[in-house]
Amino acid sequence: MDWIEICDLSILEQIKSKSFLQYQVIFKHSTRCSVSSVAKNRLEKSIQPSGTDFYFLDLIKYRDISIAIAELFEVHHESPQVLLIKNGECIYDESHYGISMDEITEQLFVN
Repeated sequence: MDWIEICDLSILEQIKSKSFLQYQVIFKHSTRCSVSSVAKNRLEKSIQPSGTDFYFLDLIKYRDISIAIAELFEVHHESPQVLLIKNGECIYDESHYGISMDEITEQLFVN
């Protein structure tokens, strides 16, 4: 998995801009949550779809960025959470045990 770490608010605007060219995926991870660790491991053991950037946010370390993501993409904050961004908007989000690479990949073909 080629994670791109989100460690600055300016990266959110980059994600939004890049989403007009290709899908962007944000994975919000809690380092204090075993469910989040399971979801992260499941993603990392899967094949990353080509033409899609995968971003990783440590929401314990960057709580302010996590809140900004929820506001910018108009989603309810959850942890762990995955968001699929296209054309500047969140077109799919899932949390907890619902997070899977198969589901993310399926959304690439639906949207």
